[in-house]
Amino acid sequence: VQLQASGGGSVQAGGSLRLSCAASGRTADIKSMGWFRRAPGKEREFVSTTVLSGGSTYYSASVKGRFTISRDNAKNTVYLQTNSLRPEDTAVYYCAGSRRSWLGTSPHDYIYWGQGTLVTVSS
Repeated sequence: VQLQASGGGSVQAGGSLRLSCAASGRTADIKSMGWFRRAPGKEREFVSTTVLSGGSTYYSASVKGRFTISRDNAKNTVYLQTNSLRPEDTAVYYCAGSRRSWLGTSPHDYIYWGQGTLVTVSS
């Protein structure tokens, strides 16, 4: 399985970006997908996750109400719509895939990882 994240960029505070994560290879092995981020000098942080069958979702408190995770199973792609961006959202965003149908919030819950896409929010 390969995951390809894209959609990052530089925006001003209050702006929006839509991140995409396209899966290829043995995509049938992926049951849930999540987004994490790592800000400069900080640990990797959970952002959001979704179960691909059924569509259950979960968000971290810091992004709930501003970010929306969605999926297009036909395209093997998961999206993260990021609205009302803040400077503290600046980070490299990573998508991840799991073989289990769960709303995992730990990086250890995922075995497939994309390369990351940089989001920079200026004030």
